[in-house]
Amino acid sequence: MTGFKAFILRGNLVELAVAFIMATAFAAVVTATVGLIMDLIGKVGGVPDFSDYLWHGISIGAWLTAVISFVIMAAVVYFFIVLPYTEAKERFFPTQDEKGTPEDIALLTEIRDLLAAQQGRPTP
Repeated sequence: MTGFKAFILRGNLVELAVAFIMATAFAAVVTATVGLIMDLIGKVGGVPDFSDYLWHGISIGAWLTAVISFVIMAAVVYFFIVLPYTEAKERFFPTQDEKGTPEDIALLTEIRDLLAAQQGRPTP
């Protein structure tokens, strides 16, 4: 029973469950946005769904609708999610340049110099 409690209360499992729930809700928003854009295309072009389209007797309408939906979905995700997210992340959490000596190396160098000074040796 202890192993089961440790498994259930593990942080990664809860984070994964929350991510799954959020992804499901997010997928519904993206799907609705794509449907809205497809309806707008239908208003302009007259047909929002190309399922009945035949090209030289070949039924490519469903494929054409899927390709257009995919491109619109990729654009919606990129322009409404990825781009604002990266801009906000850079604005609120700017990347720090890793110039100079890392803190742990600088601390070790300082300790080395202090030990050398205590022993009466010159610092390197």
